[in-house]
Amino acid sequence: MSLVTDLTALTLAEARAGLKAGDFTAVELTEAYVAAVEAARGLNAYIVETPEKARAMAKASDERIARGEARPLEGIPLGIKDLFATEGVHTQACSHVLDGFKPPYESTVTANLWADGAVMLGKLNMDEFAMGSSNETSYYGPVTNPWRRQGSNASLVPGGSSGGSAAAVAARICLGATATDTGGSIRQPAAFTGTVGIKPTYGRCSRWGIVAFASSLDQAGPIARDVRDAAILLKSMASVDPKDTTSVDLPVPDYEAAVGRSVKGLTIGIPREYRLDGMPAEVDALWQTGIEILKDAGATIVDISLPHTKYALPAYYIVAPAEASSNLARYDGVRYGLREKGDDIVDLYEKSRAAGFGDEVKRRILIGTYVLSAGYYDAYYLRAQKVRTLIKRDFETAYASGVDAVLTPATPSAAFAIGEKAGADPVEMYLNDVFTVTVNMAGLPGLAVPAGLSAEGLPLGLQLIGRPFDEETLFTLGGAIEQAAGRFSADKWW
Repeated sequence: MSLVTDLTALTLAEARAGLKAGDFTAVELTEAYVAAVEAARGLNAYIVETPEKARAMAKASDERIARGEARPLEGIPLGIKDLFATEGVHTQACSHVLDGFKPPYESTVTANLWADGAVMLGKLNMDEFAMGSSNETSYYGPVTNPWRRQGSNASLVPGGSSGGSAAAVAARICLGATATDTGGSIRQPAAFTGTVGIKPTYGRCSRWGIVAFASSLDQAGPIARDVRDAAILLKSMASVDPKDTTSVDLPVPDYEAAVGRSVKGLTIGIPREYRLDGMPAEVDALWQTGIEILKDAGATIVDISLPHTKYALPAYYIVAPAEASSNLARYDGVRYGLREKGDDIVDLYEKSRAAGFGDEVKRRILIGTYVLSAGYYDAYYLRAQKVRTLIKRDFETAYASGVDAVLTPATPSAAFAIGEKAGADPVEMYLNDVFTVTVNMAGLPGLAVPAGLSAEGLPLGLQLIGRPFDEETLFTLGGAIEQAAGRFSADKWW
């Protein structure tokens, strides 16, 4: 095996140890990834590659390592979702409306990563403005999942909106990736690609410098190859930030230390409302496997009720588009981004927005504007916010009864083919978020961990939902599932 393929096979924790031991340099590690990124362009995971920037950052990392000044992520090559502002580098939320935009500032999350020594490989593809569950709404075209069904060459979706992040991690063309989750956009693509993704508690990571979709739901988090790598990345991403008043001033724990702890004495709730009609038998079987794994590891399993679960999806698809319609009002073609010629200012606005936004984004802006309009605000938006309070209360009741975490499936199915669900019925696509949106509505942390393969050989994930700011318990439980279920990687064909 060549050194190049060898280096990209390492986990983040292994690469960190190898750099520390002097087995290879940060420049060698980065060159291996630059070559891997170039070789995997057919997946369309990266929309912008920054090899020169990566080489310069890696060279600086080697100098720091030589001086004995290595930081927690020194020399670790990462991919960045196109929703995070990166100074002087393409940041367009994969939308035509932000054409040519290169911000003069850095998002807090990416600034934290660079301050800890990480190396930037480029910007990752995603659903436009993070609106989608399959990465098919991107202006730059869909991302191809590195996984394929057994005996088939059909291209599958990687999930969304962080499809580029999940595909890049699964294809080993970055050691980890930043992602965001508004209704499942970290956990669902992680489940579809056999990777680990965590949506932290709302307020754990700063939202400053991340293109806003729905401000009361959006939260940044990592997608990584295994539970330990996700823990390492979250430690660097999380911080309080005076520029984001929703970020919480709580110390950031050493999440990595939670991986490998015993789960004895922990109580896991199994919500009966997540047993959906028509759920594939293999998803139900996977859930049962997860229950057995945690039981065998010493956890207590209890049945719980989250009675307002059935209202989560409709409430989410009122709250999220309402906030999106407000947030996306700023893209008018005047100061930056796409600017179409108009007879007057209103004509300029209309033409720029019509040409700049894709169909799914337009659909959500229209829904959101409608539910916020006079006469409908009380009937839709206020009522959805009340439902949200009830969903949050369901979880609070469960946790007050002594439950430490909740175990559910991450997605209702394995990955589907590109074009299989897009276009025909948007509601069918929205149903992919059925297990994940409750977590955003309640502001809780949720971890997706691969736990098995479907009959067609595709990864399936389980979801762990925790108490507010108790990501550590999720890493402990996720580690136990990972240890029992094993790790999964796609056969290389690209």
